Amino acid sequence: MRTQTRVAAPIAPRAAPTGEDGGMRGIEAAVGRVGDRWTLLVVDALLSGPRRFGELEHDLPGVASNVLAKRLRHLEDEGLVVAEPYSDRPVRMAYRLTATGQELAGALRLLAQWGAAAGGSADGEASTPGHGTCGTPLEARWWCPTCEQQVDDPHAEGGLRFA
Repeated sequence: MRTQTRVAAPIAPRAAPTGEDGGMRGIEAAVGRVGDRWTLLVVDALLSGPRRFGELEHDLPGVASNVLAKRLRHLEDEGLVVAEPYSDRPVRMAYRLTATGQELAGALRLLAQWGAAAGGSADGEASTPGHGTCGTPLEARWWCPTCEQQVDDPHAEGGLRFA
């Protein structure tokens, strides 16, 4: 008996959404720079300080050496990571985040908070940061430093706007 294989119809590419100025939206630009699992995990591992390649491999169980090397090169190309030699023979590098790479800390905390709330962490503990005094989980808020006001509702007059 001969079985037939169904071939899915090709999906027509859709135009990339753009902002008012015709450029890519912020989220698309971010995904282009750090939009895969290992890249974000490498950045997260480097937030606590510089790491050598072997330390990153240890801190990121499951990552293949070639994948880690490729992600580190990509982060260097994007200006988020700097490789600094710590040995000449053989040449060995330590990796650290640039100031731009450090700016991802807030976004990663928000993603971690969302992930913990949406699916919990593997050990059942929430990874949401808490207030040191009382222990209450912290919440991120949008704040306008010029008006000194919290901005909650993106649909309200004077609400959130992405330039």
